[in-house]
Formats: sequence, C-alpha cells, structure tokens
Amino acid sequence: MAEKEQDEGRKAVFRIPRTSFMAIALLTVCVTPVALGDIPYLQWLYVFPIALTVFVIRTRTVATREGLAVRTVFGHRDVPWSALKGLAITKKARVQAVLKDDTKVPLPTVRTRHLPVLSLVSEGLVADPSGQLKQEDIKPGTPGPATAE
Repeated sequence: MAEKEQDEGRKAVFRIPRTSFMAIALLTVCVTPVALGDIPYLQWLYVFPIALTVFVIRTRTVATREGLAVRTVFGHRDVPWSALKGLAITKKARVQAVLKDDTKVPLPTVRTRHLPVLSLVSEGLVADPSGQLKQEDIKPGTPGPATAE
C-alpha cells in the first residue's frame, strides 16, 4: 500500500469548505415557512438550497503529479503540467491556469495562498513565488526501505 502511494506522488484537493453545508441548512430552514405557507406553488424555492448543495459538492480543483483536474458544476477538465504555460492571478486573488495557447482556465477554490502547495505537488514545475519552500522540500525524497507486513 505504501509503494502505491509513493508512485502516485503528492496530491492536493482544493474545495469549498464542508462547513458551507451549515449555511445551506440554515437557508433551507428559512425557506421552509415561505415554501410551505399559505401561498401555493412556492415549493420551487427549495431549488436554491439544492443548487447550492450541488455546487459545494462538485466544485473543486485536484492537483496531482500528472497535472490539474478542474471540476465545476457542469463540467470537468484535465490540464497536464506539460500544457501549462504559467499561472495568472486575478484582482481578487484567484488563480487561473494559462495554457500554451494563451487560453485561461479558472481554477475554482485555488487562491494565491495555495501556490506553495501547487509548487510542492507539481514537484517544482510551478514556481513558488512566496519563497516559503526550499529546493529540497519541492523535489520528492527517495523512498525509504519498504517493509513487508
């Protein structure tokens, strides 16, 4: 099992915090008196908490040794590190992947504070502009001796 994890390399998952479900539950409680009140046909208001739940569950960016997997509510896109030209940072500290053909792919839930993690997972293919990582931190260490159990 340890050998399999070593072969896969490092992995980072950037997603919306699961505490968001508490806010969605509160929204559901607040919508219930209106939806089930005296005015008929307002049950459609439950669409909003359901849509927000799907958004929180689906939206994420996964960084692995092979590249980035970007998943949104309606789609999925894999971006290998070799197709990446660089990263662009927007005014709101959001990160976009710039491909070699100059198209930009937004990376949901990835912010500038996550750049050292991307550098660590990509094994140095993405530079760490913060300078928090040392060169020996970025490159994977040699695996120790395997133990048989």
